[in-house]
Amino acid sequence: MKRGVSRWILVAMASGAFAGVLTLGLDLHGTARAEDTYDKLKVFTKVLELVQRQYVEEVDPEQLVYGAINGMLQTLDPHSSFMPPETYKEMNTEVKGEFGGLGIEITLKEGVLTIVSPIDDTPAAGAGIQANDQIVKINGESTKRMNLNEAVKRMRGKPGSDVTISIVRQGWTEPKDFTLKRAVIHIKSVRSRMLEPGYGYVRISQFLGSTNDELEEALESLDKQQKLTGLVLDLRNNPGGLLDQAVDVADRFLRRGDLIVYTAGRVQEQQPRFQAEGDGSRTDFPMVVLVNEGSASASEIVAGALQDHRRATIMGLRSFGKGSVQTLVQLPDDSGLRLTTALYYTPSGRSIQGHGIEPDVIVRADGTIGSDDSEQAIREEDLTGHLVNGAGHAGKTSKRAPKKAMPQPPADDDTAPPSEDGEGDGSQPSAPNADGAEKPKEADKADHQLDRALEYLKNPGQFAQQKLAA
Repeated sequence: MKRGVSRWILVAMASGAFAGVLTLGLDLHGTARAEDTYDKLKVFTKVLELVQRQYVEEVDPEQLVYGAINGMLQTLDPHSSFMPPETYKEMNTEVKGEFGGLGIEITLKEGVLTIVSPIDDTPAAGAGIQANDQIVKINGESTKRMNLNEAVKRMRGKPGSDVTISIVRQGWTEPKDFTLKRAVIHIKSVRSRMLEPGYGYVRISQFLGSTNDELEEALESLDKQQKLTGLVLDLRNNPGGLLDQAVDVADRFLRRGDLIVYTAGRVQEQQPRFQAEGDGSRTDFPMVVLVNEGSASASEIVAGALQDHRRATIMGLRSFGKGSVQTLVQLPDDSGLRLTTALYYTPSGRSIQGHGIEPDVIVRADGTIGSDDSEQAIREEDLTGHLVNGAGHAGKTSKRAPKKAMPQPPADDDTAPPSEDGEGDGSQPSAPNADGAEKPKEADKADHQLDRALEYLKNPGQFAQQKLAA
């Protein structure tokens, strides 16, 4: 399904997570404001001149300028960042779903390098790395002054080579080291299987350039096995990705003309509205969408659209809450700028920024219904400088949260062990078959949220009684 959109908008949650290019129109409003900006630029150039001429050691001009740009962007929200040419080139390869590394999504929480989620079927997931783990060292070097781009660069490398990361995890008495072998990360974003005759399961791990096509293949494969009478769409621990792919995924389950998402920003071209263009052929069976605290950005767009149109029941735990749009701009020296340019809104006008998607039915990882046990998890609202939700509707002004006090730096010996939980929600990642279908494992029996979703599809009335009893 191709759309009449000439540019991609980036909605990835964490550093090293997909890219699209938008032409960004920036201008200064008002002569006085322009003059004030130029006056401040005179101060910058004076400092640059003094450092180059008088600093005790000679400093590379590129290092100074890039450092200044990084510092400027760090005064904004946590998703705006600068990428040197090498990092920008690497990011552009990620949208193809293949890159070298460990297979984790990372962010900074109050200055601490923190894992948002491991990527399915990667060295990190296989070792049991969990969401919310804190990386305090990379190959013995402290991460307390590393930005996201530097951390990503250090963890990537030649496939087959080793990298040692030191992790702190809540509940552990001391940090530990463990070593992972780098690999070429081939990301297949869609996996599927039949749960029971007529009841299908589709997991989308990230929204890549191929996601919509992979989804169509998965749905056709399920239909060939038996006509679908119900579907579970699993978006747990999906950190987001490309907006156009999220729109196309939602489109498959909505009717032509249904509003999917719209964005609002200062620049006119940052305010598109996306509506369903499909034939509504996938609207004849009930759906459950699973989300949790690791579901972010593009995942929240899909969940929010299906929830607002009452096309699906949302189950699980409150999602991450990243409701901002990032535009990726290539700069003249082939470096890149990722800049937050808009907020997105669900069809009913809800802003998810800083709050997330509230499930229709809260289901904890242990299957308990009715209370959310994930409030200790990292969400957008916990990130330093995050944009504050301006009452949840377009037209309201969002502001930046005040900087929080920085945590004490970790001790030099801070390290930690791997966990056995590859998903962060009580389930193990499953190995794919040759055709991309997900191969069931014994660990699937422990996925209580999925069990509840299937139970709901088979008998929503009985499920409602159980909910009331809980």
